[in-house]
Amino acid sequence: MTPPPGSLLAAENLRKTFGPTVALDGAHFSIHPGEVVAVMGPSGSGKSTLLHCLAGIVPPDSGSITYDGRELSGLSDTARSALRRSDFGFVFQFGQLVPELTCVENVALPLRLNGSPRKEAERAALTWMERLEVDDLKGKRPGEVSGGQGQRVAVARALVTGPRVVFADEPTGALDSLNGERVMELLTDAARSTNAAVVLVTHEARVAAYSDREIVVRDGRSRDMERAI
Repeated sequence: MTPPPGSLLAAENLRKTFGPTVALDGAHFSIHPGEVVAVMGPSGSGKSTLLHCLAGIVPPDSGSITYDGRELSGLSDTARSALRRSDFGFVFQFGQLVPELTCVENVALPLRLNGSPRKEAERAALTWMERLEVDDLKGKRPGEVSGGQGQRVAVARALVTGPRVVFADEPTGALDSLNGERVMELLTDAARSTNAAVVLVTHEARVAAYSDREIVVRDGRSRDMERAI
């Protein structure tokens, strides 16, 4: 099927099983540049599997995923990995920062993996850390900062390469409500300022409220919910 007009990333009729377990059973998805879409659903509904398929981490058993006019299944593993380093950014529930590196080194890491010189990468990292209000933590290691601070560092790392799509999987799940709301404010404001799309997986209504649109996944199927104005 043809992706929705103007969509940056779209999926049609995705199916994915893990042994006898059906994770996705005909799910659909689309997102436009600069849009924040919340993927909601109960635990085990298939929402994280949908994110992993959209990001090219896990291949679906059937169905199509189109990114910027290209079919992801037609790309090699190397090409999909390169796409995740350049065009996609990731924020996970527990940050997944490298404990041996300082915060600025963590933020600079995606640029370093793409071949940027250390000083250039760390300059760019500091710019994003300042925007996320954690530049004062540049020399500290992840174990020396709070959960909220660490998650802001993780958001800076996700945005430092200038991604076109940010995948955020339960980004506030390990935070209290105050820190969670601040992380969401900073994440969505920063992404919109660069016209990046955000795929936000959450089961919390207060987090989904930061999105432009919601997609509910239940039993591996998706339903697009229009935001009431």
